[in-house]
Amino acid sequence: MFTLCWFVLSFLVLPFKSKSRLEAENAALRHQLIVLRRKVPGRVRLTNNDRWFLIQLYRWFPSILQVVSVVQPETLVRWHRAGFRLYWRWKSRSQGGRPQIEADLRALIRQMSMENPLWGAPRIHGELLKLGFDVAQSSVAKYMVKRRGPPSQGWRSFVWNHAPDIVAIDLFVVPTIGFSLLYAFVIVRLGRRELVWISVTTNPTAEWIARQITEAFPWDEAPQHLIRDRDRIYGTIVTRRLRAMGIRDKPTAPSSPWQNGFAERLIGSIRRECVDHFIVLGEAHLRRILRAYAVYYNEIRTHRSLDKDAPVSRPVLRTGIISSRPILGGLHHHYVRG
Repeated sequence: MFTLCWFVLSFLVLPFKSKSRLEAENAALRHQLIVLRRKVPGRVRLTNNDRWFLIQLYRWFPSILQVVSVVQPETLVRWHRAGFRLYWRWKSRSQGGRPQIEADLRALIRQMSMENPLWGAPRIHGELLKLGFDVAQSSVAKYMVKRRGPPSQGWRSFVWNHAPDIVAIDLFVVPTIGFSLLYAFVIVRLGRRELVWISVTTNPTAEWIARQITEAFPWDEAPQHLIRDRDRIYGTIVTRRLRAMGIRDKPTAPSSPWQNGFAERLIGSIRRECVDHFIVLGEAHLRRILRAYAVYYNEIRTHRSLDKDAPVSRPVLRTGIISSRPILGGLHHHYVRG
């Protein structure tokens, strides 16, 4: 009874169908008859040509699903989707270009990015250059573990031609576990970004700063210029000591920290890469942490402004087994070949 009703309904709807749709359904019915008339024992077997023909009909006339009986409609839809995936896989095939890097190098990049969450692609690229890997920085960024981090910062100085003869000084504050304040004093040489001196005190005075400058620079190694801000702590004692050492004092303009950008950038690196990840127990503890970071900063850490080299130039190692050495309790790592 149901079959008879379906036949009557189909016959009534027939005049309202478009001519192209009727032709497509007739073509599907004829092809199914051809498949059924094949003398193949067992179940009906479809060739790739049969599948391609039905898929093309379904692509242009989805209504043929109503007349297809040799296969389930879901099967025909599955064939169409499989063909769609194969087509776009062919369209997306490699057209050449830069070859993929080795699996071991990709694993090393991921290891570096996971062990050093504060490092970005430029820092990891610098480490790989020192390990003898000739890889592009864009490839490093592609294979490193993606995570959100602080944006990188840069500063363009107008003193490039005289950078080796200029140093910058500044103070920054670090809280302790008892909520008291410690003051760290840094001196950086602009030529190679070398952290020349770092010290800690609970009560900075002009006499103390003058003594730190004297200890940092022997009389025959004093720079020609010194950049500082206009903090009142740099009193007459400091300016007299600078003149005695033959150093020209260059204070920045009021409320212009960008004019002392090298020292500000160094302090920012110390905070982001060191003291922000420690609870300082006291003056001796902070001094020990900063001295360890100073060694890492000068001898190991690579800088983009130095063509991915350290302030104290590191040799390029091309042979040997790669091993990592933790620094500051594993906050950073040093990769060497041995």
